[in-house]
Amino acid sequence: MEHGDNNITIVDENGNEQLCEVLFTFDSDKFNKSYVLYYPISSEDEEEEIEIHASSFTPSEDNRDGELQPIETEEEWDMIEEMLNTFLENEEDEE
Repeated sequence: MEHGDNNITIVDENGNEQLCEVLFTFDSDKFNKSYVLYYPISSEDEEEEIEIHASSFTPSEDNRDGELQPIETEEEWDMIEEMLNTFLENEEDEE
């Protein structure tokens, strides 16, 4: 996964590269992983609801980004949803 300022390039299952904006990242001690939440930039259409994706990654030693891994457990999804809800609530408070 390549890292711009706040963008990552994701390769989907068809091998197409997709530029995504990173919403936020966080670390979990419980699962000993880092997580990234992101959405495709191509969905600039305001009418369209943004589809938020989440993946886990393990940062490598030299601080380059690790490979994105799919999230496989219900527990992880529950935690990610909680983090996302907290993040979105904080965003609304700031407006």
